Amino acid sequence: MTQEIHGTVADGFETVREEFAAFVAGELPDYEGQLCAYVHGRQVVDLWAGPDTDGDSLYGVFSSSKGAAHLVVALLVQDGTLELDRKVTYYWPEFAAEGKGALTLRELLSHRAGLIGTDTGFTPADLADDRVVAERLADQRPFWRPGTAFGYHALVIGALTGEIVRRATGRTLQEVHEERVRAPYGLDFFLGLPAAQDPRFRTTQPMSPPPEQPATTALQDGPHTLSAIAFNRHAADPTDLASLPNERLVRAKGPASVGGVASARGLAGLYAAAISAVGDRAALLKPDTVAESGQLHSVGYDLVTRTHRAYGLGFQATADAWYPFLGAGTIGHSGAAGSQAFADPRSGLAYGYTRRRFAFPGGAATENERFARATHRAALATQTT
Repeated sequence: MTQEIHGTVADGFETVREEFAAFVAGELPDYEGQLCAYVHGRQVVDLWAGPDTDGDSLYGVFSSSKGAAHLVVALLVQDGTLELDRKVTYYWPEFAAEGKGALTLRELLSHRAGLIGTDTGFTPADLADDRVVAERLADQRPFWRPGTAFGYHALVIGALTGEIVRRATGRTLQEVHEERVRAPYGLDFFLGLPAAQDPRFRTTQPMSPPPEQPATTALQDGPHTLSAIAFNRHAADPTDLASLPNERLVRAKGPASVGGVASARGLAGLYAAAISAVGDRAALLKPDTVAESGQLHSVGYDLVTRTHRAYGLGFQATADAWYPFLGAGTIGHSGAAGSQAFADPRSGLAYGYTRRRFAFPGGAATENERFARATHRAALATQTT
């Protein structure tokens, strides 16, 4: 039975609804997902489908959390509280251990620290607490010489940058996000989900790969590779990535690398607020800050994912890494279960997508390409007619 598509689209965005409906019709019968977009601060797409979801449902968004985390960092750079070319040790002296003393904040944000994990890994309770992760990493020898190469700091980049935020401001990154971003704009994008909001949360469902494919991802390999260390698969209790947001402790503490909980409205709304006036509120970031955040800093072979990747300052360079039809300088981040979110400052488009079941093979779900393309095309067309 074909699932009903709920929600609205603005005039000119009917093709986005058609793409969403066509995809949902071909998916598993228990598909649940949400799609939202803004153009220049105006919501133009708000769609959802699924037997146990609505527009207000919240999902674990995994690494899409990094977008919220590094919007906080961009704000603090814009304020002058943080300086990109300061050494990390200026804020966090203990970080100098084991040859890390020359690393700058700019290099850290672009995944060049070589500090992807620890030799022995983290416990589940460790990973829920950014302060604990940061303390462990301060003493760790990096896995490559800092600044010489890059690799995805999948589970730890938010703890590292969060510790710098805490040292510079006296507030946790999660607190700054709540005070300056989430609450003022009324966003359903939490780094630390209050217990009162828990009934809105939909547990992440495990991956259902195509029948001819194994239930695996390209990152699964030997237990002591860079990939295994970065995803904590070498620990005594290896991390089951798909289950992370289903743990109440993770949702409550909101680790900034992977612990965010959001709706598609929250994802798109965050990026809309980053680049555009929304309602009576000015954009969070100035154009120069957006441009520097999206400037390419690490491009090429990623030592952890073993693929071509592109990073700006904490953000993925979404046009280069995922969708070349987007404008240069697009900032965003995807999440392991399939979520995707970004802001294209050249078109004014802010995009957010979530789904409940882990998408095969992990990372930004493949349907994002068709949804993002249709939304971007409509955004350009409605601005030229």
